[in-house]
Amino acid sequence: MAKKGYEIGVDLGTANTLVYVRNRGIVYNEPSIVAFDKATNKVIAIGHEANEMLGKEHVKIQVVKPLEGGVIADYTGTKVILETVINNLKDTNVDVKKSTLLICCPSEMTTSERKALRDLGQELKINDVFVEQEIKAGAIGAGIDIFKAQGSMVIDVGGGSTDIGVLSLGDLVAWDSVRVAGSHMDQEIIKYVKYKYNMEIGVKTAEKIKLNLGTLREEIVEDIEYTYAGRSMTTNLPSRSKIKQSEVRAILVKAFDAIIDRVLRLFHNLQPELAADIFEHGIVINGGGALIDGVKEFFEARTGLKVAISEHPLTSIAEGSKHLLTNRGNYLVKPVD
Repeated sequence: MAKKGYEIGVDLGTANTLVYVRNRGIVYNEPSIVAFDKATNKVIAIGHEANEMLGKEHVKIQVVKPLEGGVIADYTGTKVILETVINNLKDTNVDVKKSTLLICCPSEMTTSERKALRDLGQELKINDVFVEQEIKAGAIGAGIDIFKAQGSMVIDVGGGSTDIGVLSLGDLVAWDSVRVAGSHMDQEIIKYVKYKYNMEIGVKTAEKIKLNLGTLREEIVEDIEYTYAGRSMTTNLPSRSKIKQSEVRAILVKAFDAIIDRVLRLFHNLQPELAADIFEHGIVINGGGALIDGVKEFFEARTGLKVAISEHPLTSIAEGSKHLLTNRGNYLVKPVD
């Protein structure tokens, strides 16, 4: 019996990489991080294990985030992640060369960066490689029928960037992207703590503060506090301090207002019929930012439109890749270079 290939969908995110394989479901869902030995350039760890090293590495170890701000910063790291996942599938009845690989990437990637992704897939000995925008796959994964003659707006608040897209008749009609997302919010928390409390903290601590205190609600019933550890800039010694939820809210509101500005700007040149559809059916929010408390009410108050949170905001892109792969003959087209 002739061997068949895999059907692989990859959500190449700044914060996490998810890999879907047909008939197996999501086989990989880990941080987009790789650790290298600087002397030998060998891979020490990827995913969760590499994430544990972040901010704790020494001069002999390099911890890399292959994607930064929605663009690929390190192709070697990206290849390592994909290569490791594909090698771990290990099925003697499957010929990797006959596989189909769909890589979903941020909207602001350039044509040359997308070509590099296709080349990367072929370096993995997969000839059938497609690159698709995350916003499109995410909309499908969120349950939107993008192939109808109806305008739909999706906002994907990811780790490195926020993608905003209007879809109709199977493709993007209008889109925008802004590098204000999870990583930006973490950096703003780091800056605030340094300025207000004279403390230096790392990215992982800032993320914990965001997860524990993050809210966009107008009214905070109880202004709870979170205790964090870092290095005092006064004594240069390890120390603890506290931050209030109202302080974190102010940081997040500023970030989400920047996203709202881009959403409103996208409406300026949008065809009236598409705008009417969005008014009727509302906006869907995807990505990790969709999990922040009060995000639905915040967007509704700022835009005056109905807003829905995707049922599975963290995995909708991977789920959408499943549909695109199943119907690839109709929906996936290889570009001419």
